[in-house]
Amino acid sequence: GPYVGNPANPILTHRHLGVDYPIVNVGHGDLIQTPSNQWWLVVLASRPYGGYYRNLGRETFLTPVRWEGEWPVVSPGTGKVEFSYPVPDLPESNGLPLLTCDHFDEPVLDLRWDCLRTPREQWWSLTDRPGYLRLFLRPETISKRENPSFIGRRQQHQSFLAQTVLEFVPEKEHEEAGLVCFQNDQNHYRLVRTKHDSCQVIKLFKCEGGSESTLAEVGVTAPRIYLQVIGRGQDYHFYYGEHSNDLQLLHGPVDG
Repeated sequence: GPYVGNPANPILTHRHLGVDYPIVNVGHGDLIQTPSNQWWLVVLASRPYGGYYRNLGRETFLTPVRWEGEWPVVSPGTGKVEFSYPVPDLPESNGLPLLTCDHFDEPVLDLRWDCLRTPREQWWSLTDRPGYLRLFLRPETISKRENPSFIGRRQQHQSFLAQTVLEFVPEKEHEEAGLVCFQNDQNHYRLVRTKHDSCQVIKLFKCEGGSESTLAEVGVTAPRIYLQVIGRGQDYHFYYGEHSNDLQLLHGPVDG
């Protein structure tokens, strides 16, 4: 400092456009200047869909900036974040390829995989069985604010398909492994293999507001099972099967 506030503040906001506007929660901007002397603002914002729901969280948007006197004017002419602008005068960059399938054939996890909170021990392995991701059973659960054996990827699209193949035979009640659609420890879906009354089963659990219920259950015998979730907007469908080309609908649609 000292700092001087822009007399035109806020220089960018969507708060006056209503909850039905397609881009909301705009903020946290950073000014950048390109080598060709163009100015842009990198901001975070959300795209609601299926109502005022923002499953994708806050995404990165670019808006052009023009300087008038000593102050920046963001998105000249409209003052809003638009879905498209003329491409900046920069060399083309392909960036990182979109990770669509991971065969876990590298010695370390791809940086696009996340876990919940900071691991205090290594509960996964890519080397015990090369070409497979091994997660170790531990007492920590997805339904508590702990660091469970969970590897996840952030949802990037309003419609998606996520699938995994699971080799797991639980030996005790409450042991489970599978696929999770996770908002937080109080709100999520779990499509898992577990043990119930001495039988191997696939279960779909719904946790809403911390209250858990079973939406569907089916017995299985094969040690290797495919699990899949398909999201079409706010409708999610859950599938299972022994072969990837012959999956059965377990339950759906449910509210994403």
